[in-house]
Amino acid sequence: MSVVQRDPALHERLARLAHGARMVFVAGLPGTGKSLVIHQLVHLAVASVRTVHLLQWDVVRPLFEASHAGQRYPVVDGVTQPMIRKAVGLWARQAVAAWHRRCPTPDQILIAETPLVGRRLIEFVQRLRDDAEPLLAAPSSRFAIAVPSVEVRRYVEAERARRASASRNSREREDALPHVLRDLWRQLLVAARALGLSTATDDAPYDPVVYRRVYEAVLRERAPEILPLDTVFPTATMSVYDFAVPCTDLVPSEDEIDASVLASETRFPDPVALAGDVERWWVV
Repeated sequence: MSVVQRDPALHERLARLAHGARMVFVAGLPGTGKSLVIHQLVHLAVASVRTVHLLQWDVVRPLFEASHAGQRYPVVDGVTQPMIRKAVGLWARQAVAAWHRRCPTPDQILIAETPLVGRRLIEFVQRLRDDAEPLLAAPSSRFAIAVPSVEVRRYVEAERARRASASRNSREREDALPHVLRDLWRQLLVAARALGLSTATDDAPYDPVVYRRVYEAVLRERAPEILPLDTVFPTATMSVYDFAVPCTDLVPSEDEIDASVLASETRFPDPVALAGDVERWWVV
């Protein structure tokens, strides 16, 4: 199911990643087309006779929040608590290393959703001394930034608002609500000013240049690859969470969730300091 063929340049980039990369991490703000990019990568990878595994923030996060340990940190106004964000990140790096051991052959590919903003899976960007680091730093691991044009961003936001009350897939109910999208854009502008990339105030509209520069700066240790999204694709009658080909989600066990939440609580015992760390999400 390929809808990106309407944009030959984008289709070629995605096909190259789907065919040749060992791992693809699709980075970006919610509401920028990451899910469509992942959807198309999955189908292109299967067409290249590869077995696809997915690691997605919006699949893993609810499992942490619903767990016995995670219930200590309930969602507030649609926003995930910092302790859960940390716990998910700690688990995710271990999950990548474990996946590599289980699926070492080149016909296997891992495709991951990495928002990064608010330190959501920022751990994939950090250079740490663990079994995952050589895998994340390898040339075969690609970090792609989905960068929509102003028109595409406007369309995605409108679709997000529409599907909030008329979803085609249960996963769409986990999408960030419009007011959360606005707050995340504000967080990006804070990062842009701190990094010296923009002087725009918090009420500035979406700017793809500022957006791209911030994510390039955050991913500077991972050789980011830009995926310009300049075409409004016909997605109104489909859900980007419905796959017509087989793929497997990487998800944590209950024991893994409990261990990761406990490890996060041990590392970050001060909730005020943890909140400040999350606010400075671009510092890696």
